[in-house]
Amino acid sequence: MRSLTLLLFFIGLAAQGRSHPSARIVAFGDSTTAPRASLTAYPTLLERDLNARGSVTCQVINAGVPGNTTTMGRKRFETDVLAVRPTLVIIQFGINDSAFDVWKNPPATTPRVPVEEYRKNLRHFVEASRETGAAVILMTPNPLRWTPAMKKRYGKPPYDPSRPDGFNLTLVAYVDAMRALAKEMNVPLLDVARVYAALPPESVDALLPDGMHPSQRGHDLVAQLLTDVIMANPGLIAP
Repeated sequence: MRSLTLLLFFIGLAAQGRSHPSARIVAFGDSTTAPRASLTAYPTLLERDLNARGSVTCQVINAGVPGNTTTMGRKRFETDVLAVRPTLVIIQFGINDSAFDVWKNPPATTPRVPVEEYRKNLRHFVEASRETGAAVILMTPNPLRWTPAMKKRYGKPPYDPSRPDGFNLTLVAYVDAMRALAKEMNVPLLDVARVYAALPPESVDALLPDGMHPSQRGHDLVAQLLTDVIMANPGLIAP
């Protein structure tokens, strides 16, 4: 009798496993995605929140690399993203692509990655992901804020340190390019830039204490927003 009970127990576990399949999510980006110092980055928080709220067991892999542009990311996309056979790929790039290295001698007069190349790289990520059966979410980069350190390093044209938004003058075109591509390719878009734009300036300062990278509250916010998007669109992590 005991053996029959154990057999039924394990059959029940197996049935539960079939009804609660796992999903693998890859967060692909730069230093705003990558693990950073003592912060708990949004991919870790997203995994926790999805598993607490959903019926599908999720694993979230952090494939963020500090300093990466989309061109750099393209070189590792196959090994860092597609090779793990993701169910969903979350993509956030733009800050490094749009950067003019005005601190160099002589100062750079072009962005690290032209906006048209940025657009092509994003398209490649979406198309290649879909070819493997993975869904995609695009995330616009967070805005930039002036701090004394950022003004010292970047306070030259085409940036304008006299304007509160003057550190975003080159980033805007990349945000717009991602928005347009998301619409064209029918990709869900988490418009982080728009969320930040709706906040009071003092709140944005708290979310970006060094002027570029999200604080813990910033990562908490992104994880919450992503969780809401995924829970509202369960097909994104469907087996």
